[in-house]
Amino acid sequence: MKLSVLDQSVALAGKADDEAIRDTLALAEHCEALGYERFWVSEHHSLATIVGSAPEVLLAAVAARTRRIRIGSAGVMLPHYAAFKVAEQFRVLDALAPGRVDLGLGRAPGGDMRTARALNPHADPENFPQQVQELQAWLAGQPWRGVTAHPRGPLRPGASAGSAPIETARVPDVWILGSSNYGAQLAAQLGLPYAYAYFFMDGAGVEQALDIYRRLYQPSERHPVPQATICVWALAADTTEQACRLATSRERWRIDRNRGVFGPLQSPEQVAAQGYTADEQAVVDAVRAKALVGTAAEVGAAMRRLATELQLDELVVNTWAHDRAARRQSYTLLAQEFGLLR
Repeated sequence: MKLSVLDQSVALAGKADDEAIRDTLALAEHCEALGYERFWVSEHHSLATIVGSAPEVLLAAVAARTRRIRIGSAGVMLPHYAAFKVAEQFRVLDALAPGRVDLGLGRAPGGDMRTARALNPHADPENFPQQVQELQAWLAGQPWRGVTAHPRGPLRPGASAGSAPIETARVPDVWILGSSNYGAQLAAQLGLPYAYAYFFMDGAGVEQALDIYRRLYQPSERHPVPQATICVWALAADTTEQACRLATSRERWRIDRNRGVFGPLQSPEQVAAQGYTADEQAVVDAVRAKALVGTAAEVGAAMRRLATELQLDELVVNTWAHDRAARRQSYTLLAQEFGLLR
């Protein structure tokens, strides 16, 4: 089974935000060396926890620091932007990392609605399907409304003497992201790969979304069969106790998020000192019941069960930990567990 990575440039209590961006670059190099398939970065805005606000810029730096691993967005929140500009940005990225760029697209705001209006006061998520199709045309090198996106990709001679050269492939690879049936239906209709944000709601609704995607899938030239994955939150350590302790940082964040409070990720020591109320403990117990946390063997077994149940051959792993070394170690342990190391 293939494993990939979603990194969100999470801010840490006691550290400056810009350190999270540089840590994303270091993690990309680390995961490439471990044999991971893809390294995706997210887009969020005006959040004190997740500070990766410009995936297209961050990916350019990741491209310069890596050589093999596929890199991509998970995702670009397309309603905020002109589809043409996104096509240009990702054509530049493909020139920097030829043939290994994924463009994951979402329609969520990636923040609150006040922030969404600051990004684009005229955004209309209902136009998302049309934007995706326009974007696909420009990525494919096709003029759309008399406009062509540059830079162009590799060319081959035209079909006849004197005809214009033709691009040899359509790049980057477009994915539809989602955590509901809407994204599954759109990906199926357009014949595109689909990534389900399993970690958003602890997997609620995943079976139905994947069933809709596969059942309604319309084959496309580039993707004749459905290609689906899910993104899970997982954390592995040398012992179960150590992993559970590291996971308390995200547990505390989940509780605070439910109250509308967002801040940098706290350390396990800070979480322990604060403690939980009875109501908070109930939330934590529910989170722990579904968590992929433990030794590499424990987490690996749970991931394999999930992949088998959902008929998947690739999982994307998202890991938060206040200790950056512990986070890198988690990805190392999972790479060893799944035999990724090259």
